[in-house]
Parts: sequence; structure tokens; C-alpha cells
Amino acid sequence: MQSIKVRSRVGSDGMLHLQIPGGIKDTDLEVIVVFQPVAPATEAKTPEDLGWPPGFFERTFGCFQDEPLVRGEQGEYEEREELL
Repeated sequence: MQSIKVRSRVGSDGMLHLQIPGGIKDTDLEVIVVFQPVAPATEAKTPEDLGWPPGFFERTFGCFQDEPLVRGEQGEYEEREELL
């Protein structure tokens, strides 16, 4: 089985014409089509529109300047019995 993702437009006649590359010739295929409408392009959203606090990226960008990144000792962890 092979999956191919293509984007196409339904014409004014209501028909969807698909040209699917497959490299397969003279073979019977079972084709399953799942379609999902594409959301129209909208204006770019600001970080605030996406739920980030105002100025978050300006305050945090580049604030880690240590090289190399070293993960400190994590200590011992509690071993638990497996519950099934």
C-alpha cells in the first residue's frame, strides 16, 4: 500500500479532477479518497493571538548563552512495582 498526498481544487462544475503520480502502469488499483477542505489563507497571527504573553519572545530569545549545554546530576529515582 502506498499513500500519496496531493492538493487539488474543485472546479466551478463541482468536479474534482485528480492527477496522481504513481509510476504504476497497466495495473488494477483500489483507490481510497479522503478529502478535507483547506482553510483559506488568513492574516498572519501575532504571538499574542496564539496565546503567548506580550513580549515573551523578545524577553526570552537568546537568553541561554552557556556553551555547552550540560545536564546536571538528576539524583536517585524511586523504583515502583509494576501495576498491571
